[in-house]
Amino acid sequence: MIVDCAQYRDGVRRDAGPLDIETAAERAKAGDGFVWLGLSDPTDDELRRAAEAFGLHELAIEDSHHKHQRPKLEDYDGSYFVVLKTAHYDDEREEVDFGEINLFLGSGYVIAIRHGDASDLRPARRRLEARPDLIAAGPAAAAWAILDKVVDDYEPVAAGIDNDIAEVEGEVFATRDVDATQRIYFLRREVIEFHRAVQPLVGPLEALEQGIVADLDEQIRRYFRDVADHARRIDEQLHDQRDLLTGALDANLALIGLRQNEVVRAISAWAAIIALPTFIASVYGMNFDDMPELHSEIGYPLALLAMAVVVAVMYRFFKRIRWL
Repeated sequence: MIVDCAQYRDGVRRDAGPLDIETAAERAKAGDGFVWLGLSDPTDDELRRAAEAFGLHELAIEDSHHKHQRPKLEDYDGSYFVVLKTAHYDDEREEVDFGEINLFLGSGYVIAIRHGDASDLRPARRRLEARPDLIAAGPAAAAWAILDKVVDDYEPVAAGIDNDIAEVEGEVFATRDVDATQRIYFLRREVIEFHRAVQPLVGPLEALEQGIVADLDEQIRRYFRDVADHARRIDEQLHDQRDLLTGALDANLALIGLRQNEVVRAISAWAAIIALPTFIASVYGMNFDDMPELHSEIGYPLALLAMAVVVAVMYRFFKRIRWL
């Protein structure tokens, strides 16, 4: 469906309501300002109409049909196709929900196609409309507004993961009766998936800020540089999070092994303590005739005393070496 479509000229929006695809394409070809077309989960017919009206490259349209691609920027003879991954963190499930945005950038037009739970781009459009000086930069300004919105949405995700990492570290080092292995593993998986959405975007952003893939105005390049800095910071933060989770997992496994060793030592100590009085009792339980203690009046209490002394000595010994 068409979310919004308008022409921007002389620093302002020229249309109150959304244009249809064919009218937008005609205005884009007129070379007066630029058109921003926003689509959300478009049908095959809508994609076909957009491709025919704007002359989009068939390979870019084919990629747009196939969702779940990695972020990238491709040049098609002066027009560009950009794939972006959006992210939202569900703190209750401790999972990152991803969406996808496909951008078609060309002379006089920007087409943004949202797939799945992608970020709402209306705030990006309103932000750009409040900056007439940036609108004058053309389609690159709309591309900046979209990229800035997507990258800004990464920061709450990274912050949410940071909070959960702090919680799981507390579980590992402060709680002895909880095994945090599964939680650590799934958090690390989410960080890896999030990193796959962020890291491939850093290269294209650096190319845009340096003007390698497109001849951009110096003013708008500064704004792309700011977006690239944010993306690099998130990428570095994700590297740190992966290292923290790897260290937490190693520490958790080491503590589990230590707790298991403590249990084994305690069981061994009690087995040794029980073994000695059991040995004494088994000797006197053989009922041989030539066992003088069996006929002594103090034989029974003497045997019990010997068992008690042995148990006490062994218990104190294992306490001293901290096996109990």
